[in-house]
Amino acid sequence: MKKSMLVALAVAGLTMTLALKARADDEKTIVGEGKCAKCALKETKSCQNVIQVKKGDKTETYYLVQNDVSKEFHENICKESKKVKATGTVKKVDGKLELTVSKIELVKEN
Repeated sequence: MKKSMLVALAVAGLTMTLALKARADDEKTIVGEGKCAKCALKETKSCQNVIQVKKGDKTETYYLVQNDVSKEFHENICKESKKVKATGTVKKVDGKLELTVSKIELVKEN
């Protein structure tokens, strides 16, 4: 009985470790201009964080999914654009890049 419990716990631990590693592999970190889609870009009816990243002569816009991390950070960029660094998972929805952030912070300028 003890042996099977230990084996079950080992399998569960390994499964959890692999799941966390897969999630970490899917996460992406971006650095760009944090802005409000409503106030700065005039694209939405309500406030929403976006991060615009320059790639050569092209600008990619990441729309941040409304979650606790995104909502708590919004006051930093609602009225004024600032350089930010964000980590999360990206997916394309209806032709737009959506970033579900797990971490976001202001980039200190030197």
